[in-house]
Amino acid sequence: MNEISIRVIGIPGPQGSKTLTKYGAMMESSKKVRPWRDNVEKAGVECYNSGPINFPVKVDIEFMFPRPISHFRAGKFSHLLKDSSPKHCISRINGDIDKVARSTLDGLSVSAGGSVIEDDCLVVELYTKKRYVNKDELPGAYIAISSIND
Repeated sequence: MNEISIRVIGIPGPQGSKTLTKYGAMMESSKKVRPWRDNVEKAGVECYNSGPINFPVKVDIEFMFPRPISHFRAGKFSHLLKDSSPKHCISRINGDIDKVARSTLDGLSVSAGGSVIEDDCLVVELYTKKRYVNKDELPGAYIAISSIND
C-alpha cells in the first residue's frame, strides 16, 4: 500500500467528555467534535476510495490551530506576533492531543461513519503533533496513513 495523504480543513475538535441530556441520552460536551469529524470523513472520501483498509497501519497526524487575536500586535503591526506569543499550541481551548486524535481516528473509521480504515483498532502506531497555523495556512490537519513494515 502506498501512503495515503489526507488534508483536512477546519478546526480540530477534541472528543472526550460526554454529558447526560435530560432525556437520558449521552451527548458530546464539545460542539466542535461533530463538525470536525464530518470534515475528516469528507476529506477521507475525497482522498481515498479504494475500499476500507483492513490491516494494521501507522497514522501520522499534524494538527494546525488558528492563533488567537491576542497573540498579535495592534495597529499597523497587527500582522506581527507579539514577542510573548507562545511557540507551542498548549491552550486548553484547543484540547488535549489525545482527544483530538480520538475524534480524527473516528472520522476515518468505517465503524464510526468514516470510509478509510475499517476500525481505528487497526491503528498500531500513532504519531501526533499540534501547532499553530503558519501565515497563509488554513487550520485543520495533515494525515498520513501507511502500512506497517514488519
